[in-house]
Amino acid sequence: MEKEDLPLLGEWFGKPEVLGEYQGLRQFSKLELEKFWTQDAHEMKGFIIEKKDGTKIGFITHFHVLHPAGLRQLEIGFTLVPNERGKGYCSEAINIIVDYLFLSRDTVRIQACTDVRNLPSQKALEKAGFKKEGTIRKFGFLRGGWRDGCLYSILGDEWKEPRILTTRTSQG
Repeated sequence: MEKEDLPLLGEWFGKPEVLGEYQGLRQFSKLELEKFWTQDAHEMKGFIIEKKDGTKIGFITHFHVLHPAGLRQLEIGFTLVPNERGKGYCSEAINIIVDYLFLSRDTVRIQACTDVRNLPSQKALEKAGFKKEGTIRKFGFLRGGWRDGCLYSILGDEWKEPRILTTRTSQG
């Protein structure tokens, strides 16, 4: 994600049709978006999902979830614009970020959480090798009601090797 992507990201965050019924809406000021951009890169990093023609169709992020005992879990989150869903772009983006994180970070686990009703996101995670760990009851308060979440994870031992990225460099 580049700084010039921030207005588009702010626009997406404010549109119910982009974030869908499973995520909260939030309006960001220009100052808030710039603050988001300058956050510690180890805490949150975002990537724009683009089609081969350069059309920007969504984003995927990785961040750390902090637990009271001082534990840090690496988590991913993602969304696509509505007319590009169901075409495999999200599954490909998940595979790319999983490869990237296991190849570049000292991590043994990556997790993701979805609304229990968000079957397309769950399918994309499972397609990328994530396993459902269970249901988190009353995971969050969203649009007037408590929502349950599904916790998914993939372990380094399950991942084993890159699906899309490689550690080889071209020689020439």
